[in-house]
Amino acid sequence: MSVIIASGRGRKPKPTAQKKLAGNPGKRALNAAEPKFSDVVNIDAPGWFGARAKTMWETLVPELLREKVLCITDMHNVEAFCVAYDKWRLAEESVRALGIIVESAQGGPMKNPALTAANEAMRQMTTFGSLLGLDPSSRSRIVGGGKGQADNPFASLLSG
Repeated sequence: MSVIIASGRGRKPKPTAQKKLAGNPGKRALNAAEPKFSDVVNIDAPGWFGARAKTMWETLVPELLREKVLCITDMHNVEAFCVAYDKWRLAEESVRALGIIVESAQGGPMKNPALTAANEAMRQMTTFGSLLGLDPSSRSRIVGGGKGQADNPFASLLSG
């Protein structure tokens, strides 16, 4: 008999690696069956990217690789973030060139549609960036594989 769990309810669970590093403070059973996907060690930007999306890729991916937090299953999030960044910059350039208020088809003033595009792209960047640990809040919840545990002079006291 399998158990079906409704997604999206409550807090997202912490990764098992993060619980282990913290000493499993909740003392709940750890998920021994948590999937471990292949790490990415080097990957080029997709050929269909525009120049700006490619530049963001070349800035972002080496950082994620250095911290060893990038798995093959994360690549669509990286692509989406880079594309959203490109769209955001394009929309912001349009707002700068045409202004916040533009002339409508009827000749009256209206909000520049590029503002809506910029806001939507920014929301996408926030969503995908959070999944990748690109903001301070989500970064604090990610356990990177690129660092060993820090030397703690009191650790020997706690371990007995």
